[in-house]
Amino acid sequence: MVDRASQLRSSSSWVAGMAFTSPWLLGLVALFAWPFAASLYWSFCTFDIINPPRFVGVENYQRLAAEIASGRGAGKALMNTVYYALLSVPLSVVLGVLLAVVLSAQVRGQAFFRTIIFLPSVIPVVASSVLWIWMLDPDGGLMNLILGWFGVPPQNWLNQARPAVSIEGVAQIGGWLTGGPLLLMGSKDALVLMTLWGVGNFVVIYLAAISDIPATLYEAADIDGASGVRKLLHVTVPMLSPVIFFNLVMGLIRSVQTFTSIYVLSAGTGQPGESLMTVSLRLFTSAFADFEMGYASAIAWVMFVGLMFCTVLLFRTSKSWVHYRQ
Repeated sequence: MVDRASQLRSSSSWVAGMAFTSPWLLGLVALFAWPFAASLYWSFCTFDIINPPRFVGVENYQRLAAEIASGRGAGKALMNTVYYALLSVPLSVVLGVLLAVVLSAQVRGQAFFRTIIFLPSVIPVVASSVLWIWMLDPDGGLMNLILGWFGVPPQNWLNQARPAVSIEGVAQIGGWLTGGPLLLMGSKDALVLMTLWGVGNFVVIYLAAISDIPATLYEAADIDGASGVRKLLHVTVPMLSPVIFFNLVMGLIRSVQTFTSIYVLSAGTGQPGESLMTVSLRLFTSAFADFEMGYASAIAWVMFVGLMFCTVLLFRTSKSWVHYRQ
């Protein structure tokens, strides 16, 4: 009788557990597992959403490889995404650490300054994107007005496809120094600037990590006669390295998945000159504008594998520069 009663209690506990977890399990299957498996199958099909998918083997991946090799279509989107990630992620980390170090100082109005830095992170993306369209207007925009105070000519921002970090950009600086015009900043640089404006969410994480650094480390550095810069480089940054590593990984994923701001800035076209046509926007337009769901699924899987490879590479390299407290 005792064994029978324990079996009944165990069975009823299992049923109750499954009942409580069933909403999550149903969501996992319906919203993650099934779309995940379906997109993998569709990547080997031609599928226009209306008619049933038709298996075509690796044709979508062959087309994708050809576009990447030629630098057109998905290849152009990949180059734009790489440019954006290589600039926005490191600059976000550096700016976030510097702002967190400054905001960690015990000064009057500390809470106010922290709020100002964090505020852009909570503004809806669509609203902030519309605001930046106004600020980056070549004719009378706030950014060009501020640049004018420092003697910098007005920039084309969202109307120029050529990025600042390029051979042509360096040539523009050389020409400006000899009296020529300076049209340096392009649409991708404007997107990077928008990303840096919203670095406040990373700053909050850095501030929490800085407050957890033992004060004895700074006291020992003071006894050794270390300057403020040396304490930053040899105490603060090494102790922040696990958080920096986390933000690098999350920033990399976010840079590849950025979509809403790009869609608003370019009105969903990726213009000018497809300079804002990133992988995420290319995936969207392929699926819901060109109705090539099979090709879009192939892009999604290549993006997934690429992100996974970069993340694994970051984890491998982290062993040499990330320092965990013993």
